[in-house]
Amino acid sequence: GVRRRLLAGVQMLLPAVLGCSLGAVLGGVLFTAYRLGLLYRLFHKVRVSSPRHGGESVAEVLRAHGIKFVFTLVGGHISPILVACEKLGICVVDTRHEATAVFAADAVARLSGTVGVAAVTAGPGLTNTVTAVKNAQMAESPLLLIGGAAATLLQGRVQKKNNCKLYVVFMCVYCTASFKIRLIVKCLFLGPVFIEFPIDTLYPYHVVEKEFSPKSTPKGIVGRITAWYLNNHLMNLFAGAWEVVDFSPLPVHIPQATDQEVQRCVELVSRAKKPVILLGSQATLPPTPVNEIRKALESLGIPCFLGGMSRGMLGKNSPLHIRQNRRDALKEADLVLLAGTVCDFRLSYGRVLNRRSKIITVNRDKSQLLKNSDIFWKPTVAIQGDVGSFLLRISKGLEGHTFPQDWAENLKEGDKAKEKANRAKAEEKTERHLNPLSVLQRVDELMAEDSIIVADGGDFVGSAAYIMRPRGPLCWLDPGAFGTLGVGGGFALGAKLCHPDSEVWVVYGDGSLGYSVAEFDTFTRHKTPVIALVGNDACWSQISREQVPILGSNVACGLAFTDYHVVAQGYGGKGHLIGREDESQLEDIVKEAQRECKEGQAVLLNVLIGKTNFRDGSISV
Repeated sequence: GVRRRLLAGVQMLLPAVLGCSLGAVLGGVLFTAYRLGLLYRLFHKVRVSSPRHGGESVAEVLRAHGIKFVFTLVGGHISPILVACEKLGICVVDTRHEATAVFAADAVARLSGTVGVAAVTAGPGLTNTVTAVKNAQMAESPLLLIGGAAATLLQGRVQKKNNCKLYVVFMCVYCTASFKIRLIVKCLFLGPVFIEFPIDTLYPYHVVEKEFSPKSTPKGIVGRITAWYLNNHLMNLFAGAWEVVDFSPLPVHIPQATDQEVQRCVELVSRAKKPVILLGSQATLPPTPVNEIRKALESLGIPCFLGGMSRGMLGKNSPLHIRQNRRDALKEADLVLLAGTVCDFRLSYGRVLNRRSKIITVNRDKSQLLKNSDIFWKPTVAIQGDVGSFLLRISKGLEGHTFPQDWAENLKEGDKAKEKANRAKAEEKTERHLNPLSVLQRVDELMAEDSIIVADGGDFVGSAAYIMRPRGPLCWLDPGAFGTLGVGGGFALGAKLCHPDSEVWVVYGDGSLGYSVAEFDTFTRHKTPVIALVGNDACWSQISREQVPILGSNVACGLAFTDYHVVAQGYGGKGHLIGREDESQLEDIVKEAQRECKEGQAVLLNVLIGKTNFRDGSISV
């Protein structure tokens, strides 16, 4: 009886067990087919005869987003991207160092309002860009870096790997990678700072197939399975690669101040007797045109201190632009508007602000908006929003309102007194060579009204920031908060490409020149003539000024009075040496350099300068 009951139970359970087993097997098969890409390929074909390649998809997205320049140092991993860009009319500009390519892209982003793009090869090509990308990040420049990478099957098996991890570790930026050709457009639309493309996602099918195909007929079961796996991987790379895709740019969200926030600020500003505005680089970002921001500032009539890319916003000789005595003005002001300005080391982390002042801070970036506010300062109103549009709305809200004129006039008188003292210092004779202040003043007087000034250096460039006057908005380029040396060549290249008819000057220290003097070759090859003004004192003076009196040694600070003008000539440019004996001819030499530049030649003025105490007490660390 027991056997009969057991048999009956088995007969009842068998169909269920078989059904479950069959379902599990079927599910396993479908999952395996999905993982191997077999299901996807049922609906998306591989066009093995197509000559197209992934580089064309990259170039199509760049063109759709209005990209005019791609900066690079060529490498086999990225060649398809560069060739495709050239075919679509995007100007490909190759430099002598990967960092320069990124610096040039940074400059284009700042001056054009579009995304700056650089493309570099895998491994060392990528790691050479780390400092330049960090500089762009700190300066809030919209930048896209494209990197090559090892083939998809070799990820993690060769030295040229984990590029995304490198960038995340070093800079906490958003990175991504495309491991299928069909995903290239999607990855680019995600808006990364860095995106890598394995080499086999960029070349045509017939080229990649040769690398996947076995050299001889596979033998044995293992050989045949391996050959099938490689072919299947190849098919998955190209499946659906050339289906129609929409390349239209996605909308960009820019935070804006609310009407209530603007109205509160209007009320605070209207009650102020001694207001000041500290304008930062964010004011130059799209969508608000810089000339409209200039008009808004002039309509407000509030004294302004300009920093970063906002230098030149009010032109060369505006009565509202205050250049000197900022610390004293901030201690006296009853209202301070931090318009894209961050309370970092440049404002002593907020310690220079008067605790009794009303403080309005506006910034797109929430992390920068309240920087160090828990220690040295507290905002009255903090707004996460676009600086440019905020200034336009504040100006409109205060239309017809006037502020006491004596406040702005007193600040301007302080400016004039300081500048008079600077001129007196410029007339002093240095122990040897030329007075750097005199050189900077005389060159500033001779610069064209459309000049763009690029600042790359320490001591000499620090003096230039006080002496030289940017002619207008977006006419001054310096590294920004990261303070990177070596930006000169790339910034000048990007500036000249954006404004080919403008006179582009690079103010170099002799130390910083060493980073990018080779780009005179780039200026020559790409017909981008600029003028380099080199303050050559044979020293890292900004460091030496403190190191010697504090530590009693000039070790590692000394350089030589190198013939940099000859180096420029070797790269196809023009060079002039200017010493004390040439002081009376300085104007003539500068005018000759300007003439040579207009004729299409990059020029380097190697000016031998002496020591002054003008920069004593300046920040060097």
